[in-house]
Amino acid sequence: RNSTMAIQRRTAFAGQLLFLMILTSSSHLLRRSTSFCRAFQFSQRVSATRTPPRITTKGKMSSSNPISIQEGLLKVPSIPLRDGMAHPAIAFGTYKVGVIPASASSAVAGDSSPEQRSAMDCVADALKTGYRALECAEFYGNEAEVGKAIAESGIPREELFLCSKVWTTTIERGAEAVRSQLKASLDALQTSYLDLYLIHWPVPVHHVSAYKTLIELKKEGLIKGIGVSNYAWEDYLELKAQPDIAREDLPLVNQIEINPFLYRPKTIANFEKEGVVMQSYRSLRDGKAMDDATLKSIAAEYPGRTVAQILGRWCVQHGFVYMPKSIKPERMMENANVLDFSLSEEHMKTLDGLTTADNLHKFFELYQKCVNRDTSKDGTKDGVKTYITID
Repeated sequence: RNSTMAIQRRTAFAGQLLFLMILTSSSHLLRRSTSFCRAFQFSQRVSATRTPPRITTKGKMSSSNPISIQEGLLKVPSIPLRDGMAHPAIAFGTYKVGVIPASASSAVAGDSSPEQRSAMDCVADALKTGYRALECAEFYGNEAEVGKAIAESGIPREELFLCSKVWTTTIERGAEAVRSQLKASLDALQTSYLDLYLIHWPVPVHHVSAYKTLIELKKEGLIKGIGVSNYAWEDYLELKAQPDIAREDLPLVNQIEINPFLYRPKTIANFEKEGVVMQSYRSLRDGKAMDDATLKSIAAEYPGRTVAQILGRWCVQHGFVYMPKSIKPERMMENANVLDFSLSEEHMKTLDGLTTADNLHKFFELYQKCVNRDTSKDGTKDGVKTYITID
C-alpha cells in the first residue's frame, strides 16, 4: 500500500511539473507573439509614411564599398509628382561641375582656379556610383559633357531622370529662343526628351510667356513635365492667375535653395498645398557649413555619420528632392548614404531653427538681383517685385 501511495505522489508531482512547463512555454510564446504584432504594427506605420528603403551599407560610406552604395541608389525611393511621374528622391547636381559659369559668384570674385576634373568624368563617376537623376541647366555650360558621360555609360534612357533649366537671357529673348535652347539642350544631352524642364528665374515681364512656351513644347512631346526654379510664392500666383494656363499645366516642381540655414516653411507649405514638389539646391550649403558647431554636435549623436549626411538626411526626411553635387567619387558616395538612418524629432527641430533673420534678408537681396541677372536689365530692379514671402 505504501508503495502504491508513493507512486501516486510521484505521478501527481510529475503532472504538476508538466503543467508548469506548458504554462511557462505558453507565456513565452504569447510574449513573442505580442512583440511580433507590435513590430508588425510599427512597420506598417513606417510604411504608411513613405519611409525610404534601407541601403545595405551601415555607417560612414567609403570608396571601399561602392557596390552596396550603388545598389542603394538604384533602389532610391521616389516622390510622386502631380501628373503621376515618379521623381527620384536623390539627384546629382551638375552646377560648377567641370565649368564655372562666367557670371557665377566665384567667377565674378576672381576665383579662376580651374576644376581638376571634366564634367564628363565627374558625371561618369556619379552614374557609376548609382545616381540616375541628373540636374542640369543651360547656364551651367556643361550639358554636352554630361551628354557624353550618359552616352558612354550605356545606361538605357528610360532608367534616367533628366532635368534642365532655361536661362534668363533666353527667357528674355522670347518663345523662339526658348524653343531653340530646348533643342540645343536635347542635342547636348543626346536625348529626345527631358523628364523636367524648368524656368531658371522668374524674369520680370518675360517669365510667364516663357512658361507658356514650355507648355507648347510639352504638347509636342519634347518635355514630360514642367517646373520652375527660384520662384517666390508671388511668382507662382502670377502664373496661376493666367486664364490660359490650365490647372494641370501648373508647375510640378519648384527648385529653390533649401537647407537648415535657409529654411522657409511658409513658402514651402504654400507650394506643397498646391501639389508642387520642392527640389533642394545647395542642400549641403556648398560645403560652407561643415564646421558648424550645431551640425557637428548632432552628427556626433549618430556614430559613423558625417555633417554632410546629417544635412542630406534632414532634406530627405522633410520630403524634398535632395540634390548634392561633388567632383570627388568618395564624396558622391558619402553624400548619397542618407537613406538607412533617421534623425530624431528633437534634432529635426534644432536644424529647422538654424535660419536667421539675416539669412532671410540676404536671400531677398539675392532674389532681387538674380531675376534680371545677365539680361538687358542686369544690375537694375526694373520690374522686380518689392515684396515677396521670404519665410
